[in-house]
Amino acid sequence: MQQPVEILFVCTHNRCRSILGEVLANENYNGFFRAYSAGSQPAGEIHPLTLRYLKARSLPTEGLQSQSWDEFDDHDFDWVITVCDSAAAEPCPLWMTEANRLHWSMRDPSKQEGDDKAVEGAFFEVMDALNQRLLELKETLS
Repeated sequence: MQQPVEILFVCTHNRCRSILGEVLANENYNGFFRAYSAGSQPAGEIHPLTLRYLKARSLPTEGLQSQSWDEFDDHDFDWVITVCDSAAAEPCPLWMTEANRLHWSMRDPSKQEGDDKAVEGAFFEVMDALNQRLLELKETLS
């Protein structure tokens, strides 16, 4: 078996979109990816709705944490994927320059207003979009 493709998902606060990307990449691709997530200014906690909607799709939430990209300064990634526009505009640490970079602009579902159905729809829409992009990346790399 080939080595997994190592991915770091980045969003500014590492509490929603990057966490979703990490979990989806690790759970849905039979070990093709090994994913992590981090933020430039981590919130220090995962948004509770992120956890709720991961569980709603029977995805694991154990061991997830909001952490700084500085935690990975000694790790070599194949891909660094930003999932929020503000993170994409930030200067990345020098150690990230060796990795391939992608920007997948995803709206922040934790900012969705409205009733529970609207919020759930926003989270599932982002999760589905991330899954589609991961599938396309896997097909490109296979």
